Amino acid sequence: MHTFHLPCGECTITLEDVHLQLGLPVDGDAVTGSVHSADWGAVCYELLGTISDNIKGSRIEMGWLRDTFPEPDDDSTELEKIRYARAYILQVIGGYLMSDLSRNLVHLRWLLKLVDFRVAGEFSWGSTVLATLYREMCGATRLNKAKIGDIRLLLEQQSEAQVPLVNFAIVEMHQSDRVLRQFGFRQLIPVAPEVLDDHHKIDLRQLHTD
Repeated sequence: MHTFHLPCGECTITLEDVHLQLGLPVDGDAVTGSVHSADWGAVCYELLGTISDNIKGSRIEMGWLRDTFPEPDDDSTELEKIRYARAYILQVIGGYLMSDLSRNLVHLRWLLKLVDFRVAGEFSWGSTVLATLYREMCGATRLNKAKIGDIRLLLEQQSEAQVPLVNFAIVEMHQSDRVLRQFGFRQLIPVAPEVLDDHHKIDLRQLHTD
């Protein structure tokens, strides 16, 4: 877990930052679920109305989404608008909110959360994005062999010592007592963080595994 260490003290990116800057909901159900036996071609056809010729494991090219789903016009049917909205959201997720090293692939599991937009709006997408950000920052520190510090999460004046952020199989645990000064509170001596090294290596980002 990582925190930025500045001259003024420790500072971290919080759910409040995600909510205010990106407009994503931070309350609601965790974005998780089982995708072990999904037929991605069938999922793609059912929710987008067409199937890409180049599904890479369980991911799809965002370039194909852009070329296949032009912006709807006044003559577009309601179904065409819904499919365009799903394709557009996939591009936002893969290209901006939760991108990976490919820069042009997005996991089709996100489609499973876009079956009903009303239900999709009840998920805590802000927590999902923040969990991904923390995981990527952790990976960057290992890649660069440099320690940034500890990221901690504070939800207002939350008293719990640990806060879980969930993104499918990714779970990031954070202490809420590290950056109290950032919110104008008195900084107490923080407790020792829980060691989750073995679980921290688990995610769903391999091409052919869930």
